[in-house]
Amino acid sequence: MKQKIILVEDEPHIQQLVQYNLEAAGYEVSVFSSGEEMLDACDSMIPDMFILDIMLPGIDGTEILRRIRQSAKLKNLPVIMLTAKSEEFDRVLGLELGADDYITKPFSTREFTARVKALFRRTNIPGEPISETIAIGDITMDFERHEVYKGKDKLELTLKEYELLKILMQNHGKVLSRDTLLEKVWGFDYFGETRTVDVHIRYLRQKIEEDDSKPEYIETVRGVGYRFI
Repeated sequence: MKQKIILVEDEPHIQQLVQYNLEAAGYEVSVFSSGEEMLDACDSMIPDMFILDIMLPGIDGTEILRRIRQSAKLKNLPVIMLTAKSEEFDRVLGLELGADDYITKPFSTREFTARVKALFRRTNIPGEPISETIAIGDITMDFERHEVYKGKDKLELTLKEYELLKILMQNHGKVLSRDTLLEKVWGFDYFGETRTVDVHIRYLRQKIEEDDSKPEYIETVRGVGYRFI
């Protein structure tokens, strides 16, 4: 069965270019010119990936991303942001909202397709344990249910917060550098933009720590990165 991709892009030539190349690579592509159309369509269809242009008429790409991450049935799906803007603010904002990748126009169609394939590989890892749990202190991760608990309380984590906590807990006691976390959780080089790791660590601490200003679980190793203790 073909993997389904939703593309939200209002420029016809970009629509045609992306759709042609992704369909040639074996994907099924549904194209929408506005966020409103796409969100309405998601009432009856769920894709395997979203590709969102940021600059759109009506609801822009960042607002669509925000709504996807707030949706119970869509929040864990991979999202690529597509935009002509290249300022650091836009990249960091997209990452903080939960984007999985960020592609700037103009782009190579070969690289674009490769990035889509790479993101699918990262989010569909064969052989990953489905029934294993990890419990450290009051924090428990249930891989089968994709849930995290603090004591008996279920925590509401974004996809990236979940993945970040998972790699930290699986490597508890080990110091993981910011670059390592970027590579493992976001999957490629964000031009050294390790600030996004710090931002997600801060959000994660607010959810799992009793006092996020005095963390007991996620330790900062100055000048290096983080360790789950």
